[in-house]
Amino acid sequence: MAKEDIQIYHLEKTLSGIAIFSLSDEIIPAHLNENVILPHRHDHYCCFFVENGHLNFNVDFQNLAIQPASLLLSCPGQVHQPGEAKDLTGWAMAFEAQLIDQNARLIIEQSFAKVALISLQPSEKEWFANVFRLIHSTVEDKSPSFHFQLLQTLLNAFFYKAVILFQTQENEQIRNLSLRSIEIVKTFQLLIRKHFLVLKKPADYASKMNITVSYLNDTVKSVTGFSTTYFIQQEVFREAQRLLFYTAKSVKEIAYQLGYDDYKYFIRLFRKIAGTSPAHFRKATNQP
Repeated sequence: MAKEDIQIYHLEKTLSGIAIFSLSDEIIPAHLNENVILPHRHDHYCCFFVENGHLNFNVDFQNLAIQPASLLLSCPGQVHQPGEAKDLTGWAMAFEAQLIDQNARLIIEQSFAKVALISLQPSEKEWFANVFRLIHSTVEDKSPSFHFQLLQTLLNAFFYKAVILFQTQENEQIRNLSLRSIEIVKTFQLLIRKHFLVLKKPADYASKMNITVSYLNDTVKSVTGFSTTYFIQQEVFREAQRLLFYTAKSVKEIAYQLGYDDYKYFIRLFRKIAGTSPAHFRKATNQP
């Protein structure tokens, strides 16, 4: 049965702000109750370090087959759902965003990729395995002296390393682009994620960035191959798909929540972008 809204899970309040557990086929059900296995959001970061075995995962309608020696980092607000696991070993960890260096967080949040999935070399795999063991043992230890400071240091070491590898991976894909162009596109994408419910026109974002709309359009097109309007609409309709699939809200309610007072216009726009009506999308995706 669909819920009235997408469930948002909060990290259980602890002194450390970190939850960590070992992954295995037997252990996962003991840690994830029936609700968490359903599609949901977190208000914090989650990561899955797969040392061995395979894990299927869905993040915002993107199905991921996570291979051995991989690290998946899920940002706050993304809708995700764990899937089938086979011969799985590794670690899962959740942590509050405020524990992490903001500049490092922005590298992930402003990236072109919608999902931070990092493939690891053998030495990198060993490095992360050691760090996860250290974090886990420190969480369990709970020594009063400098316990929080030690955990935060270990957590930031983990995050910095992940960001370095992720940035290297992304830089290989965009090495021929100018730094200024990359900066503009990343800033534009970050602004969309923050303001897509209110700002629907490229000119709105160009104004916030203090550049002309033509310069913004040309830069985004040259870097990504897509128009600025495409990215705005994709952000809006990704959220529309989440709400249609994961909630029981009416199309009219969803349209209003997404900033469209004229829900009939929203339906026409959805059909143009998705190739089907909101009602048909909901029916098709909710079939067993």
